[in-house]
Amino acid sequence: MNKFNLKKLFKNFYFLFFLTFLIWMILIDSNGFVNRFKLSNKLNDLENEKNFYLDEIYKISNEKSQFESDKDLFERFAREQYLMKKKSEDIFYIVKE
Repeated sequence: MNKFNLKKLFKNFYFLFFLTFLIWMILIDSNGFVNRFKLSNKLNDLENEKNFYLDEIYKISNEKSQFESDKDLFERFAREQYLMKKKSEDIFYIVKE
Protein backbone atom coordinates (compact mmCIF):
# COMPACT_ATOMS: atom_id res chain seq x y z
CA MET A 1 0.00 0.00 0.00
CA ASN A 2 2.87 2.39 0.77
CA LYS A 3 4.36 1.77 -2.68
CA PHE A 4 1.06 2.61 -4.28
CA ASN A 5 0.84 5.93 -2.44
CA LEU A 6 4.37 6.89 -3.51
CA LYS A 7 3.62 6.13 -7.16
CA LYS A 8 0.45 8.11 -6.95
CA LEU A 9 2.26 10.94 -5.19
CA PHE A 10 4.96 11.14 -7.87
CA LYS A 11 2.33 11.23 -10.59
CA ASN A 12 0.64 14.21 -8.94
CA PHE A 13 1.44 17.42 -10.86
CA TYR A 14 1.26 19.69 -7.82
CA PHE A 15 3.61 17.53 -5.79
CA LEU A 16 6.16 17.41 -8.62
CA PHE A 17 5.85 21.14 -9.14
CA PHE A 18 6.36 21.79 -5.41
CA LEU A 19 9.34 19.42 -5.28
CA THR A 20 10.93 21.06 -8.32
CA PHE A 21 10.28 24.49 -6.88
CA LEU A 22 11.87 23.49 -3.55
CA ILE A 23 14.98 22.09 -5.23
CA TRP A 24 15.22 25.19 -7.39
CA MET A 25 14.96 27.56 -4.42
CA ILE A 26 17.41 25.65 -2.24
CA LEU A 27 20.15 24.81 -4.72
CA ILE A 28 19.91 26.62 -8.04
CA ASP A 29 18.41 30.08 -7.59
CA SER A 30 20.71 33.05 -6.97
CA ASN A 31 18.54 34.01 -3.99
CA GLY A 32 18.43 30.45 -2.64
CA PHE A 33 19.20 29.36 0.86
CA VAL A 34 22.72 28.15 0.03
CA ASN A 35 23.68 31.46 -1.54
CA ARG A 36 22.08 33.44 1.29
CA PHE A 37 24.08 31.41 3.82
CA LYS A 38 27.34 32.15 1.96
CA LEU A 39 26.48 35.84 1.70
CA SER A 40 25.60 36.10 5.39
CA ASN A 41 28.92 34.50 6.32
CA LYS A 42 30.75 36.93 4.06
CA LEU A 43 28.83 39.84 5.59
CA ASN A 44 29.83 38.72 9.09
CA ASP A 45 33.48 38.47 8.02
CA LEU A 46 33.37 41.95 6.50
CA GLU A 47 31.76 43.40 9.63
CA ASN A 48 34.47 41.83 11.79
CA GLU A 49 37.12 43.26 9.48
CA LYS A 50 35.45 46.67 9.65
CA ASN A 51 35.47 46.58 13.46
CA PHE A 52 39.14 45.58 13.44
CA TYR A 53 40.07 48.50 11.21
CA LEU A 54 37.99 50.93 13.27
CA ASP A 55 39.85 49.80 16.38
CA GLU A 56 43.17 50.26 14.59
CA ILE A 57 42.16 53.76 13.48
CA TYR A 58 41.25 54.60 17.07
CA LYS A 59 44.62 53.34 18.37
CA ILE A 60 46.56 55.23 15.71
CA SER A 61 44.66 58.46 16.32
CA ASN A 62 45.46 58.15 20.03
CA GLU A 63 49.14 57.66 19.26
CA LYS A 64 49.04 60.64 16.91
CA SER A 65 47.54 62.88 19.56
CA GLN A 66 50.21 61.73 22.04
CA PHE A 67 52.97 62.48 19.53
CA GLU A 68 51.56 65.92 18.84
CA SER A 69 51.45 66.81 22.53
CA ASP A 70 54.71 65.23 23.74
CA LYS A 71 57.85 66.11 21.74
CA ASP A 72 60.08 63.79 23.78
CA LEU A 73 57.91 60.81 22.92
CA PHE A 74 57.98 61.82 19.26
CA GLU A 75 61.77 62.07 19.30
CA ARG A 76 62.15 58.70 21.05
CA PHE A 77 59.84 57.05 18.52
CA ALA A 78 61.78 58.53 15.59
CA ARG A 79 65.09 57.38 17.05
CA GLU A 80 63.89 53.83 17.77
CA GLN A 81 61.76 53.13 14.72
CA TYR A 82 63.48 55.11 11.97
CA LEU A 83 67.03 55.14 13.36
CA MET A 84 67.23 58.92 13.26
CA LYS A 85 69.96 60.83 15.04
CA LYS A 86 71.19 64.32 15.61
CA LYS A 87 74.09 65.66 13.54
CA SER A 88 76.54 65.64 16.43
CA GLU A 89 75.70 62.10 17.60
CA ASP A 90 77.28 58.74 16.96
CA ILE A 91 75.07 55.72 17.49
CA PHE A 92 76.38 52.23 18.18
CA TYR A 93 74.10 49.24 17.72
CA ILE A 94 74.76 46.08 19.68
CA VAL A 95 73.41 42.95 18.07
CA LYS A 96 72.84 40.00 20.36
CA GLU A 97 73.07 36.58 18.81
